[in-house]
Amino acid sequence: MGHLPVDVRASLRFFAFYLANGTLDVDLLDGIDYRPTLFRFGSSLEQVFAIYGNVLEVDADGRVLNDGDAQYRAAQWIRAHCDPGYRVDPPFEAWETELHGP
Repeated sequence: MGHLPVDVRASLRFFAFYLANGTLDVDLLDGIDYRPTLFRFGSSLEQVFAIYGNVLEVDADGRVLNDGDAQYRAAQWIRAHCDPGYRVDPPFEAWETELHGP
């Protein structure tokens, strides 16, 4: 595969838009302005994108199957990062938070 399928690129674009706009999973993150925390240092933002990308599922035709689930898991990490009293349920598995690349 030379390029990510259009459906995957669209999901990534909307995820980035919602994240930057402060509207990622408004129910879970209601009243939490996570942007100053995430955008101050790249590693937090990097982790959010890693979780989203690791959880995102794509079928053989390149169609995204679970964009909402991937966004929700990323939102759970953000909530836990901003609210020490919040507990992620179910807890993250190692593959969900793994950072890939060099």
